[in-house]
Amino acid sequence: MKQNGTLLSTPLRDYTIEEIGDEHIGTSHETPMKANAFEIDDDLKMELIENKFKDIMEIMGLDLTDDSLNGTPKRVAKMYIKEIFSGLNPANKPKVTLFENKYQYNEMLVEKNITFYSNCEHHFVPIIGKAHVAYISSGSVIGLSKINRIVDYYAKRPQVQERLTVQIVNELKTLLNTEDVAVIIDAEHLCVSSRGIKDVNSSTVTAQFEGKFKEQATKNEFLAYIK
Repeated sequence: MKQNGTLLSTPLRDYTIEEIGDEHIGTSHETPMKANAFEIDDDLKMELIENKFKDIMEIMGLDLTDDSLNGTPKRVAKMYIKEIFSGLNPANKPKVTLFENKYQYNEMLVEKNITFYSNCEHHFVPIIGKAHVAYISSGSVIGLSKINRIVDYYAKRPQVQERLTVQIVNELKTLLNTEDVAVIIDAEHLCVSSRGIKDVNSSTVTAQFEGKFKEQATKNEFLAYIK
């Protein structure tokens, strides 16, 4: 296990929360999920979350009989399952149709400034950013809006930006049957700007280059397009 580029001799699970602190840690390319994550349906999940969130609000001392608050647990539960964490459920994965590259377009295709909203898995607060995606066809092409939907699908789960970057790349490589994929993400993390250090001016950039995009000339061309 590596933390900030340093190999940890002790498994991450053996560290306490206090020892980890606010470190930005991701544990795998796959979103950590329980084996039985989908044994209960969305309706029951929302009911359970509603009850748990009601408990949280009451523990904080909020008066749930107030007209402004009494519907909040239900709204939060629906938001979690149907909206901001809907990417956890494989049933919500976008259906993608590939098309033959009849134009014989063999240069890179770039879709830049794809706005996404995600949530930090460490504090459950928003990550707001833009993704820049490129690929070179090996014979098939994908509808442009589907690239946006793939970014959105993987963003709609508790995330680490490095994992999100890799997940988008891997999905496109699999769908398009090509190694020639690149993704750059530039995002603001509210766990940095709204709490903790409260740095409102910083952003985080991650990148993954595969196939021909590892070649400096191709990488530079992509970077020039997204400036």
